[in-house]
Amino acid sequence: MKLLFDHNLSHKLVSRLADLYVESTHTRFLGFERAADPEIWFHARTHGFVLVTKDSDLGELAVLRGAPPKVLWLRIGNCSTAAVEKLLRQNAHAIAAFADDAETVVYELFD
Repeated sequence: MKLLFDHNLSHKLVSRLADLYVESTHTRFLGFERAADPEIWFHARTHGFVLVTKDSDLGELAVLRGAPPKVLWLRIGNCSTAAVEKLLRQNAHAIAAFADDAETVVYELFD
């Protein structure tokens, strides 16, 4: 499963989680630091990514337009990159199930 981390998350997550989420990337690495949400959403759709964000806007866009892409919405507030990494590692099985679930478009993860 490939994740596309939104600009509101650290780009360091890509390398820190490379063992679990191969081929993942960050908006920064794609030149999307200032891209509008629809552009990011379209890129994720076209290239088979699950979007990971702390922002509700991408989730709302996915609900309106449907999947793909799916959106993993992290409901954790301000926290360290290590805390985000830990949350994604601890929930790897649930995230994989979400990616395979044809019905669910947005999955919320809470700390």
